[in-house]
Amino acid sequence: MGQSADVRAVEVLRLRREISRMQRRRSEHPLLPLDPALSSLLPEEGLLTGSAYTVSPSPSLVLALLSAASQKGHWCAVIGMPTLGVEAASAFGIDLSRLILVPAPGDRWLAATSALAEVVPLIVVQPGSRVRDADVSRLSARLRDRGTTLLVAESSALGLWPQSEGSIRLHDQHWHGLGAGWGLLSDCTATVTAQTRRSPAPSSVLVRLPGSSGAIETVSPTPSLTALPPLRDRTADAPADEASWAVAG
Repeated sequence: MGQSADVRAVEVLRLRREISRMQRRRSEHPLLPLDPALSSLLPEEGLLTGSAYTVSPSPSLVLALLSAASQKGHWCAVIGMPTLGVEAASAFGIDLSRLILVPAPGDRWLAATSALAEVVPLIVVQPGSRVRDADVSRLSARLRDRGTTLLVAESSALGLWPQSEGSIRLHDQHWHGLGAGWGLLSDCTATVTAQTRRSPAPSSVLVRLPGSSGAIETVSPTPSLTALPPLRDRTADAPADEASWAVAG
């Protein structure tokens, strides 16, 4: 137990040194970009800085939400998600040199989140325990002060994150490629639905997550077939002699 505590203390100190090195000014951008496949979900077409969102605890969704901001040069951090892989992050186009992973913070997840909120503009956290309202308020104030966006992975125990700007959820996943005992998984279609305070009506998009390249892809709507006019009785408009030939065979 003591050794585990020492390891965590060393990790906290390392993070503090890294934070001191990375000290940044408050973000001047009101929004963080989203991948084009997801941008239509939110009325602003991006994540509001200084806000928190509740998201499904899907590593693929998390990486899709980080990808556009990372590609624009923003630092990102993921806390408390040990199953999130760096190869998958790279497939989503995330810059690994600007990605901070804290896979197992234990009970220190809130301290790690608060510390990183000082310097990292986009953070994902999977809470390891319940949080007091006072701690949520302090963290929310820090997010607003530093212009940091927080994505909180939802759990049945914690539910919706308090003071959340909205939710982004993944559902109705369908894998493709397998037949009756044969084939390989090729891609997965899923629906992503968002609701926010500014836009309470749910907004949804159908995507491949992951797609054939490993990243997110938009699923084009299947074109509907144009209804053909009903067949007409050609004998109705035919001259009398042609109609008689038709009847005769």
